[in-house]
Amino acid sequence: MQRSDERESESDLDVDTDVDVASLLDEEQGESSARASTSPDETARTSDGGGRLRGLLPTAPTTSVRSFLLVLALSVAGVVVGGSIPIVGSIGRFLGLFAVAFAIGLAGSRRRYLEVGVAGAVAAGFAFVLGTLTSVFAPVAVSVLSDFGLAIAGVGVGGGLLVSLLGHYFGRDLRSGLTRDV
Repeated sequence: MQRSDERESESDLDVDTDVDVASLLDEEQGESSARASTSPDETARTSDGGGRLRGLLPTAPTTSVRSFLLVLALSVAGVVVGGSIPIVGSIGRFLGLFAVAFAIGLAGSRRRYLEVGVAGAVAAGFAFVLGTLTSVFAPVAVSVLSDFGLAIAGVGVGGGLLVSLLGHYFGRDLRSGLTRDV
């Protein structure tokens, strides 16, 4: 229970807390925010229609989940197809991953370094761990993975990231060379 003098001091400090949060985070785009609002209802909004906090928040990434999943599926397919080449084995996985990333860079009009890099790293990391499990007798494979699993996955992730980024870079470079006017 509050004393009466505390209630009075709180009522003296009571501020209008009817702030519209949606107006602070509004995503509408319009004119420049250089002009100030004149209406009292517009004090929480900037003149461009966006909120005051919009400029402080980071922008949303331009990548979509659907494009990442497509690149991941293609990377996994490239790793599987490259790994099924009889003589080259593990190097074939990287060749398949490079070919997929190269094709994505050549065919796509946007830069997709983030999607291609993460998808290639994930696909190669899982391929190395699963390759270890299937290449050695099961109890020995579990022992090897318990001792060196993180290092094995790290080699796959690092190699997959590097190879997929290089493939995407060379694909984009060839695309820009083919589409540039001479």
